[in-house]
Amino acid sequence: MHLQKLGIRNFRRLRDVVIDLAPDISIFVGANNSGKTSAGHALQLFTGKGRFTLHDFSAELWPQFVAFGEGVAGATLPTMSIDIWLHIDGTDIHRVIDLLPSLAWQGALVGMRIAYVPIDPEATKARYTEMRRRALAAVAREDGQAAAFDPAPRNMHDFLREDLNKEYELRYYVLDPARFAADMTADADYVPVALMPSESRSGREILNSLIRVDFLHAQRHLSDSPGGARAEDLSRVLSRFYERNLEQKEDDLDVLRALANSEAMLNDHLERVFEPTLRSLATLGYPGLSNPRLMIRSALDPAAIMSDRGARVHYALGDAEEQGIDPPTLPDHYNGLGFKNLIFMVVELLDLHAQWLAITDGRPLLHLVFIEEPEAHLHAQLQQAFIRKVLDILQLQGEDQRHCSSQVVVTTHSSHILYERGFRPIRYFRRSQTGNRSEILSLSSFYDRTPEGERNFLERYLKLTHCDLFFADAAVLVEGNVERLLLPQMIEIAAPKLRSTYLSILEVGGAFGHRFKPLIEFLGLTALIVTDLDSVVGPPVPDVVAGDPIEAALPVVADEVDNEARPPEENDADDEDEDEEGAGRRAGKACLPELAGAVTSNQMLIQWLPRRRTIADLFAVTPEEKIQPRGGEGTALVRVAYQYRTAVTWREETLQLAGRTLEEAFALENLPWCQANEQRDLGLRIPGAAGKDLSTLVERVHKRVKGSSFKKTDFALGLLGHQPDAWRVPTYIAEGLVWLEGEITPQEQPEEPGGLHVEEAR
Repeated sequence: MHLQKLGIRNFRRLRDVVIDLAPDISIFVGANNSGKTSAGHALQLFTGKGRFTLHDFSAELWPQFVAFGEGVAGATLPTMSIDIWLHIDGTDIHRVIDLLPSLAWQGALVGMRIAYVPIDPEATKARYTEMRRRALAAVAREDGQAAAFDPAPRNMHDFLREDLNKEYELRYYVLDPARFAADMTADADYVPVALMPSESRSGREILNSLIRVDFLHAQRHLSDSPGGARAEDLSRVLSRFYERNLEQKEDDLDVLRALANSEAMLNDHLERVFEPTLRSLATLGYPGLSNPRLMIRSALDPAAIMSDRGARVHYALGDAEEQGIDPPTLPDHYNGLGFKNLIFMVVELLDLHAQWLAITDGRPLLHLVFIEEPEAHLHAQLQQAFIRKVLDILQLQGEDQRHCSSQVVVTTHSSHILYERGFRPIRYFRRSQTGNRSEILSLSSFYDRTPEGERNFLERYLKLTHCDLFFADAAVLVEGNVERLLLPQMIEIAAPKLRSTYLSILEVGGAFGHRFKPLIEFLGLTALIVTDLDSVVGPPVPDVVAGDPIEAALPVVADEVDNEARPPEENDADDEDEDEEGAGRRAGKACLPELAGAVTSNQMLIQWLPRRRTIADLFAVTPEEKIQPRGGEGTALVRVAYQYRTAVTWREETLQLAGRTLEEAFALENLPWCQANEQRDLGLRIPGAAGKDLSTLVERVHKRVKGSSFKKTDFALGLLGHQPDAWRVPTYIAEGLVWLEGEITPQEQPEEPGGLHVEEAR
């Protein structure tokens, strides 16, 4: 059995969502405040662990509380609910007999709705009205004038802030999967049947007999010093684990005798428990330690053998074979916090797992463990080691494997964890553009519906470079290494508010960038594409067909191959290799954008935005045509930025010109500055520039940039060495960054007096 789907309504940001869960492990990812933690908290609260607060209701519903208290016609008290859909094996049907909607039920899916609803809305209103009356009477002035202040509760929202759990309760319902569509949307007239508690089992007891939910929270307080009350050292954590589980084995005389009389047996036992994890950490280095191994040094007093003072964790120094059975050791606080945090999580998981397995009478069929941000205090290698081993830690054995199952949900901001697991387990939490709500997307569906070639390319590329795409507020797709190096500086100059956002910068190139279109659109990201005009001599290049080799569809442009072996020299040797008449007019040859009949070789511009081929058409594109608006399922908001004509001035001459690449565009818009001797390290200075007219100088810059001796990376690094206020960001990039800034950074708005204060829900 496993939890297959989770439907959540009106809980914080999760206004109305359905989450598909994998049978083994699901990974919740998304930007901050997208609702990942809320999903776990919802399951925790609806299964009876913890108390609801008024802030657990979606913020959009808060005015409804006020309206109901004021007696507005048609107003009702809001409710919250969660639908739990379980996939049941044939051997377990007898355990879910209470959840079968009818004798005609077929299939493997059973569902239960748990709703948090008002016990008696009219009685609640009456109690609020009376409390409000008494509060006003207490502050009323004797002279009949208005009260000095408006006392609490000022409205129903205020009243329920303190008394919510007295006025609301959990109710349980049986769901009929036949009345739900594939996306788990119920029929319009469907009303679930209330689960009436029997003499033997209530709705809560039925739920608890099927599923046990445990949480390993991110707030772990390991400490190397005595610290405050919340600090713990690793030895105490391990002692607590054994104390809990030994209490359940107090009748096992063999175990007690071994613990009391054999320190060696205890050491062997602990080493065996952690051996799989420690083996994966064997290659990690720690200052002053080699191949760290856990050892237990216990007192011989049986009464205190596993107390926090009777047993301590030590780290053995050196190799076991070299040091023998009694090597030199150091106490646990001499090792790194990351390693201790890993062991802490493993011990906690083993503890939760052991407590579930220790239930002998009516053990729940499913153990669901939520692990919140396991990357806390773990460096990259340890994060990968943990996520690789977590399912092994919870592996069932023997008869338990036939009748029970474990399931894991991990919430994370770690790209290293995604690297280990790939697309299929990812559940992407996307913040809605309107209101405090989120949507949840299953990357397994993207995986299944995307052609294998495109899917493999995206998965391998992201695993190698940019798994952080799933945590970003927006994505910026750039042409190459130069743009990637310069973009942070350009952001600081042109759109400084973007520095407070989480941008994922993908270096994709014009040839491959369009292959990111399916993923960007599926995720619904806001994205800026910064690419090059890449003008070449016509005729137009053919389209790239999905799955075909990119190189076969593109013209060969020999001039654009960077040769890093030769240093740039300030002469025209590399600029004059195409002076013969017609030599530079071959089809597919790089050319100035102003050449009549020029086309683009950039597949991003041809196949994604703005879907134009000729340079003339690209110049004619309006600002609106450079934007792909939102609209339709999973559609992203995307804008493209590429070079277009701007005013270029040299001496007394001004022309409307465009650069073919970033380097050319930068040189044209900073022409006098680039030609100064102080900027010769950029490689854009042309000898004798002062004696050349504007057209000739532009042509020389074009040949210099596409020449084999021009080093683009050196240009970028050289530019970073100059003061940023000395040069201007190319207009096409500045406009794109300003657009992105306006889309993803919060707008400053004056605070409105009065009303409800709406906090951003988690």
